[in-house]
Amino acid sequence: MAMNLRLRDDQREALRRRAAEEGISMHALVLRAVDDYLARTAHEARVRQTSREQAVKWSGLLERRP
Repeated sequence: MAMNLRLRDDQREALRRRAAEEGISMHALVLRAVDDYLARTAHEARVRQTSREQAVKWSGLLERRP
């Protein structure tokens, strides 16, 4: 799928510099950033879901008073 990405001038220049530093294209750098974001947010969603499940599972213990 093709798409257009509109960047501010400062974003474009920072992206160009970083891509040059890493010896890759700006396109490859953007794809890497998207992949990193998707992996990170998927992990965060799993952590939130597991936390909810464990809170329900252990709610009786969590609500006990000493």
